[in-house]
Amino acid sequence: MRRVLLIGSGEVGAKHAEAVTRTDGMGLVGVADPSPVVAPPAGVPLLARWETALETLAPDVVVVATPPGTALVAARAAARGGTAVLVEKPVTLDPADLTPAPEDRRIFVTFQPHFAPGLAGLLAQAPAVRRASVTLVCRRDQAYYRSWRTRYATAGGVLHQQAIHGLALALRLLTPAPITSCTAEVHRERRWAESEDRITATVTFADGALLTVDARVDSVDQQRRHEVTLHLDDGQHVHVRGRNLEAGLGDPLAAPGDLALRQAMYRALPAGTADPYHPSLFPLPQLRRILEVIDHAYRTARNVPEAGTAA
Repeated sequence: MRRVLLIGSGEVGAKHAEAVTRTDGMGLVGVADPSPVVAPPAGVPLLARWETALETLAPDVVVVATPPGTALVAARAAARGGTAVLVEKPVTLDPADLTPAPEDRRIFVTFQPHFAPGLAGLLAQAPAVRRASVTLVCRRDQAYYRSWRTRYATAGGVLHQQAIHGLALALRLLTPAPITSCTAEVHRERRWAESEDRITATVTFADGALLTVDARVDSVDQQRRHEVTLHLDDGQHVHVRGRNLEAGLGDPLAAPGDLALRQAMYRALPAGTADPYHPSLFPLPQLRRILEVIDHAYRTARNVPEAGTAA
């Protein structure tokens, strides 16, 4: 039985708590949060400080579900103790924070949709991709933008919070060449927070590869989806489908749910640093490139004014 400590007991932390307690071979031994939004499962101790929890509970696995910034500090501290760590995206908003550290090899980002059907084989094969398109259509209501999510400086934008699953998948398969150009537009209409309602971007890389993004969180009437389309060198197209990529390369009607994907992610965590990594696990060092592309898109984006307002 692997002993699991959960750091952070908000909306996302609660999903992890439920999933861990329902995963064979995993036991939730504690939750650390000074101000939990959701109470831990019955019988699971709550500690105010994660530092104390690491010292007293001796976990084998640590799941970090806290806001950016705090997440990176906690994840690295846990990894220095020799545990396997899963940390919620986006981990940090500043790519410079991900300057390599020795403990990072034990830290993985919680991209559970990357465990969707067929994606492990795709990632292991790593076909040559010349163009990738990421599409996100979802709906976030005003209640979502509260606390740390209210400000861009503490939560980032749509690309950090929602579209990052698809962006990470696409950029894992594109050659890591430098950015040569980027055009992006940001739309803010509801103004419930500093984050935007929609962003579109086209990023060109030095090797000629192209990444396009159309991500919106203000959709009421459109079908919810988060998908990636890959255009391969050999002319084939690969479509990763689902409300959040969960159908992978398989039948959308048979797609696994979020619980099953989280459980697959937990089971894939290596017990030691010598163990081979599951292809769908996302090592923390790879996140720097994703954040660099996101940062570039926002820095170069043109703000599109609301209809009827001055530019």
